[in-house]
Amino acid sequence: MRHLDLMDEWGARMNLTAIRDREQQVTKHVLDSLSVGPWLRGERVADLGSGAGFPGIPLAIADPERHFALIESTGKKADFLRHVAGELGLANVEIVQSRAEAYRPPIRFGTVVARAVGPIDDLVRRGGHLVAGGGRLLAMKGRLPEKELAVRLNGWKFAGVHRLTVPGLPEERSLVELCHSHEKGPERK
Repeated sequence: MRHLDLMDEWGARMNLTAIRDREQQVTKHVLDSLSVGPWLRGERVADLGSGAGFPGIPLAIADPERHFALIESTGKKADFLRHVAGELGLANVEIVQSRAEAYRPPIRFGTVVARAVGPIDDLVRRGGHLVAGGGRLLAMKGRLPEKELAVRLNGWKFAGVHRLTVPGLPEERSLVELCHSHEKGPERK
């Protein structure tokens, strides 16, 4: 709740979200973010285009054993994320102010997740280089993106498409799970 309080406070100065109702913030931001938790792999997770911190902040709170890098190119949003991580004492959160395609981490990520950041082929182009071998690129979507699933992805394949269940949200949510094309199977670890 403190994350949402800070989002509301800072939202008066900058555009972090159009959702102002607390109940909807909990459902459409926090619970939606947490719905992807079962598909995370590895000890290191990157949140591309983190914005107001979704899904990265709720996931970091729920899973303190993992390291989360919140990648955000907009300076004011990155400042907000730093403030939130500091206020909440999230030692497992790192804020990276950079465009995803320009970021070169010293160690790649077991999972790279993006929520509402555009077409899957753009996600692969912008963030695919951040995924470690055996890792996953996760695209959080609303309705199942049939047209996006028909696109050929150079060096990548679909490991699975999952329906996400978000308590209190009647709208459709889906998760597109991608892996490197040379991997044998879509099994999770």
